[in-house]
Amino acid sequence: MSLLDKMLKAGSVKQAAALNDSAFFKDKDPIQTELPIVNIAFSGSLKGGLIPGLTVVAGESKSFKTLLGLYCMKAYLKKYPKGIALLYDSEYGITPEYLESFDIDTSRVLHIPIEDVEQLKFDIVGRLDEVAKGDNVMVMIDSIGNLASKKEVEDALNEKSVADMSRAKALKSLFRIITPRLTTKDIPCIAVNHTYKEIGLFPKNIISGGTGIYYSANNIWILGRRQNKTGTEITGYDFVINVEKSRFVKEKSKIPISVSWEGGVETYSGLLDVAMAGGYVVKPSNGWYSSVNMDTGEISEKKVRQSGTLEKAFWDPIFANTNFKEFVKNQFTIGYKSEIDMDEILEMEV
Repeated sequence: MSLLDKMLKAGSVKQAAALNDSAFFKDKDPIQTELPIVNIAFSGSLKGGLIPGLTVVAGESKSFKTLLGLYCMKAYLKKYPKGIALLYDSEYGITPEYLESFDIDTSRVLHIPIEDVEQLKFDIVGRLDEVAKGDNVMVMIDSIGNLASKKEVEDALNEKSVADMSRAKALKSLFRIITPRLTTKDIPCIAVNHTYKEIGLFPKNIISGGTGIYYSANNIWILGRRQNKTGTEITGYDFVINVEKSRFVKEKSKIPISVSWEGGVETYSGLLDVAMAGGYVVKPSNGWYSSVNMDTGEISEKKVRQSGTLEKAFWDPIFANTNFKEFVKNQFTIGYKSEIDMDEILEMEV
């Protein structure tokens, strides 16, 4: 018996294995959403997507946070027909009709109303302990930012107006407990959160809830937005996913996406900015767009309006180009040198 085999048998942790055989470092099967630009934000690849662990989606009010979480839930339940979702709800803005509009089967979503951080912690730990590895379960929390601590609630009932110093500790404890469970049992968790502005001459957005969230999360996205107008009428919003933390995507990457009142998020939203930055799409004349053959440098004779760049037929030949996939990987994936500065492309307040 080798020394390694002796050590494997000596311990009590059943999941112990030689590092090259450890299940925790095998490639995870990503859950691709129907939005290629969101798959890029998760992994730096068009073929990537949501993986197990904690993803925090933060931003100000009406900044697409819950909507983005529901796209992930839809993709997960589609990939795993026998899977379920646990929806922890403190805001009560997600109705059955809203889920059905996403083609989400509400009979496979367990709705769990929560009132404080401690209630969330006790409930989620109990449910996650019942999940066996191989069970297809995902979690969505909407939202952390709106959750009070138990002490804050008790102080209000007792008419005390003292500052609550326990909430950040309670949240840190919550994520310290559930993070290893999410990872070892292959459970993705989307946690919606709020942001606030720090005090200073050049204030930046800060995730609410303290440092515990930063330590635990695989991904932290801060969403910024600006209005999209047709004349004087607001028709939707342009958003930027600001990658605050990621295991795979370069931190501080800016990834665009658009949401309209009528159509929600178009499947190919956000890709136009990226493709134009790389030279894969150009504007041969004002208001018109054409793809570019990067092997020959030829500009396609077929011109389309911006609405035409949201069609599958426009993107199929671009996606088929290996150079575009390499450009996306170089631009966003950790370990590769970016080819262009997205800050200059996306002049947007975040």
